[in-house]
Amino acid sequence: MNQDFEPKILGFFCNWCSYAGADLAGVSRLKYPANLRIVRVMCSGRVEPTMVLKAFACGADGVLISGCHPGDCHYQQGNYKTLRRVPLLERTLAQFGIHPARFRLTWISANEGQKLVQVVTEMVEEIKKLGPFPGTRARFPELAPHLSGATVIPGGAIPAPGGATTTVGVPGATLVAGGETHD
Repeated sequence: MNQDFEPKILGFFCNWCSYAGADLAGVSRLKYPANLRIVRVMCSGRVEPTMVLKAFACGADGVLISGCHPGDCHYQQGNYKTLRRVPLLERTLAQFGIHPARFRLTWISANEGQKLVQVVTEMVEEIKKLGPFPGTRARFPELAPHLSGATVIPGGAIPAPGGATTTVGVPGATLVAGGETHD
């Protein structure tokens, strides 16, 4: 294990609870590893599985989704939608060979700055033990020409230059060049 490895973790945080919790941690001068990069979304229900897959495709070593506790969602059902999506997403990540510890869903409210510190610290330590994520380019070198600006989409195939389709041996996965999204 490389002792100098510092994982890059992308966090999708809901605006109302988790992002406010991160803000509280900062205002309270609580320290957590600087490995987390937060993307503020209005609701954890807004985070689509393709966003997580793209984060890994673009070099994240881990992805953390955090939202309001079930029953506290400002949009009433957003976090329940996230909760329903996660089992599918975890299966998709497993098909890509992504270790389960590299992805995490958690509920952090606006007054749980200390919990945020604990979750981030634990995740950083777990990913440090795993080492850097080799990334999609290293795992599937045949895809390298297609990954520039690509979006990973479950359930399809890979359009190659000129409109041809490429299979990658990953059941249920699709990469679409140019950042397009399809169902």
